[in-house]
Amino acid sequence: MNGPIKAAEPRRLYQQIADQIRALIQGGHFTSGARLPAERDLAQQLGVSRPSLREALIALEIEGSVEIRMGSGIYITAEAERRPRQTGSMGESPLELMQARAAIEGTVITLAAARITPEALQSLRQTMDAMRSEIEEGRKPLDQDRLFHLTIAGQSGNSVLARIVGDLFDERHSPISAQIRARFESPDTWGFALAEHEAIYAALEAKDPLQAQATMHAHLEESKRRWMENEPR
Repeated sequence: MNGPIKAAEPRRLYQQIADQIRALIQGGHFTSGARLPAERDLAQQLGVSRPSLREALIALEIEGSVEIRMGSGIYITAEAERRPRQTGSMGESPLELMQARAAIEGTVITLAAARITPEALQSLRQTMDAMRSEIEEGRKPLDQDRLFHLTIAGQSGNSVLARIVGDLFDERHSPISAQIRARFESPDTWGFALAEHEAIYAALEAKDPLQAQATMHAHLEESKRRWMENEPR
């Protein structure tokens, strides 16, 4: 007896936008070697937001259909005309992930603020010190960043929420999120993130749930902005 039929996975918005761009290429609107319009103009032409367009362009870059040239623009490659008509999934939308993290971690931190122990605060301080050292050495403090957020989640008293925080955080290793990090993270952006962690720490130290929630939301909103609005390096 056959098992239940699985529903088709819904196509993510960035996949749909990438398909629109490929349809324009295959329809002759853009040819191999041509430079795409500026993000703002292309987003308006397609009727989509710039952040969603950027995700689509990153997906097309990963699959080799476009080439992002620093300081020059985004160009169609010869591969684009030979690609299948649909872009495959490369992970969850980074934009939607940040929205989900804000919703979950905003709740988690209000629980943690009321329960956090001196030992957890000490661990957070040590993690931030290690993060600062990594930044000063020119390295990306990915492990320290993860530990900071998971330490807070662990203080919530809810193991399910803590697991969800970890799962959402680890999605940053998906192809599309990893490519966006490579394009848009720098020592400066990590420095901003560290300063935001300091503000979160201060709110937790004061055991102020509303301020803790506000600082977490501000941190994740700024992280999203750095990914989606900065120019590629």
